[in-house]
Amino acid sequence: MSYETLWAPWRLDYILQNKDKPDSGCFLCRGVADRADRDNLVLLRGELTVVVLNRFPYNNGHLLIAPAAHKGTLAELTDAELLDLARTQRSMIELIDRVLEPQGYNVGLNLGRVAGAGLPGHLHWHTVPRWNGDTNFMPVLSETRVIVQSLESLYDLMKERLENDPST
Repeated sequence: MSYETLWAPWRLDYILQNKDKPDSGCFLCRGVADRADRDNLVLLRGELTVVVLNRFPYNNGHLLIAPAAHKGTLAELTDAELLDLARTQRSMIELIDRVLEPQGYNVGLNLGRVAGAGLPGHLHWHTVPRWNGDTNFMPVLSETRVIVQSLESLYDLMKERLENDPST
């Protein structure tokens, strides 16, 4: 039997970051404070909202849209934050539509660790572009997802479009 090699080098970072390691704090808050946007994959920062490319995506273009302030429940959000998050969600879907041309989206919020929240203390909406046929046997058989573009390449493409397109 011959095997093909699937390279996913960014997965090593995920494994090493999460192996026998205590909680290292909020990566969203670190990204907001750091200002090294490309290193932190911060695509957009607003007064109330931040948008980050997911470092361990379910699919190409997977974004995290979060309040800029560290808030863990919907009840903690002000009306202004909630409205800004919704508007940002809409504009990010429009951006992804122009850049990646997906056929659909999964948009979701995991509230609490038992609901799947990997970072339960800081709300964030997952925005996952979807294409017909983008699921296959890899996640089922080998717990592996195939992402077709590097995060850095996608970040640069989306950031350029965001900065040069006044409609976003």
